[in-house]
Amino acid sequence: MRCNLRETMLKLDRPVPRYTSYPTAPHFQPLEDEQLYPQMLADLPEGARLSLYLHVPFCPKMCWYCGCHTKVTQRYAPVEDYAHLMMREIEILADALGSRGHKISHIHFGGGSPGMLRARDFAFVMDRVRENFTVEAGAEIAIEIDPRELTEGRVAAYAKNGVNRISLGVQDFDNTVLESVNRPQPFELSAQAVEWFRAQGIERINMDLLYGLPHQSPETMVATIEKAISLNPDRLALFGYAHVPWMKKHMRLIDENALPDKTMRFDLFEAGAQTLEHAGYIPVGIDHFAKKDDALVRASKEGRLRRNFQGYTDDAADALIGIGASSIGFLPGGYVQNAVDMPVYRERVLAGKLTVAKYCPIDDEDRLHAGVIERLMCDFGVDVGAQCAAYGFAQEHLDSEIEAVVRYADLGFIEIDGRRLKMNPKARMMVRIIASVFDAYIPNVDALAPQRHSKAI
Repeated sequence: MRCNLRETMLKLDRPVPRYTSYPTAPHFQPLEDEQLYPQMLADLPEGARLSLYLHVPFCPKMCWYCGCHTKVTQRYAPVEDYAHLMMREIEILADALGSRGHKISHIHFGGGSPGMLRARDFAFVMDRVRENFTVEAGAEIAIEIDPRELTEGRVAAYAKNGVNRISLGVQDFDNTVLESVNRPQPFELSAQAVEWFRAQGIERINMDLLYGLPHQSPETMVATIEKAISLNPDRLALFGYAHVPWMKKHMRLIDENALPDKTMRFDLFEAGAQTLEHAGYIPVGIDHFAKKDDALVRASKEGRLRRNFQGYTDDAADALIGIGASSIGFLPGGYVQNAVDMPVYRERVLAGKLTVAKYCPIDDEDRLHAGVIERLMCDFGVDVGAQCAAYGFAQEHLDSEIEAVVRYADLGFIEIDGRRLKMNPKARMMVRIIASVFDAYIPNVDALAPQRHSKAI
């Protein structure tokens, strides 16, 4: 007889990758051959559709839960200097890509706090993109926003420069929770931000929330979700906070005694998810929710949902080009990451060089495993045999991995029909653990280093 599903999931919860890439970031290696990245760019087919990710690694204040690559500064001069470095890097990339008809289908500004760019400098960066690339009509141009730093003038600049999607960093609306992580942010700031964006014609609003923060309870989570819903966003993401003070020293400032245990984390997510679903939001993947007519929901229903370092996306570009310090890109030949260290990044840009410092090549075996993992993460099911055939392997190529999944089928997490796998909808939070079975870089999925990964729940 199967054990209680909830209790079994909590018992087997363990650190696993988030699978925003495969292979995952710990497997990236130093790039020693400076000709490799230029060759990867040159190998892109003529007329390829590209997605740009621009990373702005600055914040005016450190949020103690933050796991991003960023630096605190109260002065604008470093941010302004950095904007000019990004503009020069855009020119260097355009030269390396050459005039082969590439088009930009998606642009995403992330951070840090990209909203720290003043209106003039944001416009300068967008002008440089358009001067060096062909941006498709209707391309999605998105920016992550901290409502505490927003001004009406910046909102106008975003609209003028084609921004059509906003990702609003909310995290929580409970004052006690926010104060415990150094993020004072009244609800009124988010409400004002949404009002400004819609007044400028920017209607696509995302909100990012966190569960697993200090002092959260199912009651405070429901209250936060209800406030978020009152602003009528198109999408909401409910991410699990990963407490990794050995990697991010500022997390040591959080009172660990106030952090919810894994049972409470489960209840927090369930309370948030149920509230969102009752309000008509459709679950997408493991942590996104969207209105029924949203493009992300359509992509999910049609099997076109993808996963990258920004989370779930319907972006179908042939390659992701990273711009800025620490930014990660993806091309058919593998992953690349720009220099994380700012002096190194600056030195390379000023020398007229591409800034990639790490890479991770991929072969057909990697593509197969990545395909299986992505479909599990996006669709909660996969025809493993069909995936094998699609990547040029015998259908039985991953039968040993399917055999390793049997233990989870016996527990009720997943169904196995030949080589077809389908997650139990009530066990979706375990999909990262199921996906890890197909991770060829993990010799023993039960012995993953907790220092590198967050738990599934």
